[in-house]
Amino acid sequence: MKTTLAVALGAALAATGTGFAQASALPDGDDAPTVQPLAPQQFAEMLPDVLPPEAGAAAAAPLLDQLAKGRWLADRRAELEAQWAAAEAQRAADAERALTSLAVTPVSGTLTSDFGPRWGTTHTGLDIANEIGTPVYAAASGVVIDSGPASGFGLWVRLQHEDGSITTYGHIDRTLVSVGQQVLVGEQIATVGNRGQSTGPHLHFETADASGQKVDPKAWLRERGVDTTDLSVV
Repeated sequence: MKTTLAVALGAALAATGTGFAQASALPDGDDAPTVQPLAPQQFAEMLPDVLPPEAGAAAAAPLLDQLAKGRWLADRRAELEAQWAAAEAQRAADAERALTSLAVTPVSGTLTSDFGPRWGTTHTGLDIANEIGTPVYAAASGVVIDSGPASGFGLWVRLQHEDGSITTYGHIDRTLVSVGQQVLVGEQIATVGNRGQSTGPHLHFETADASGQKVDPKAWLRERGVDTTDLSVV
């Protein structure tokens, strides 16, 4: 059946001399799908993908007619372009949300240690426990000012934000950003780890104001519209 259909298709294309084109796969970047010429034999080889061998001659005839007139490929291109447009619209919506959202909780998990007194000293951040490899997100948009080894934390990322405040992400397993890089709120910057002086896999999240004074991360998040109700020590 495949051979018969391929021969028939090749003959139909050769007889009509009609121009044909194929829309490429959706792009990774911002470019629209391109259109490239496809030889008759290539069309013939495509046929089994759109018409199963078990399909009868009655099913083959309309498809051959559409292909000979270029309608099937035109419809396929329109389908791909519609998918590309939908993906582009989704990217634009995500970017808009990033611009309108001031802050997000940097990681999911269980709060195991709060900001304030702990073990006879002051704990200057929040410890949020989760498995190694859990995504860590930028709590707000900003620029990376540190990314790499850090005393006590093993490995960290620090961001400076537009208002001058700084957020710190410590004990991470892996950093995904570099110094000088601009990041958007909610963009993944690291993964949860257990490096440095750590009692188990978790993110140590600190916030400091523009003067460098460390402040309660819950208050810092609330000032930026984040609901911190779930951030309670269990």
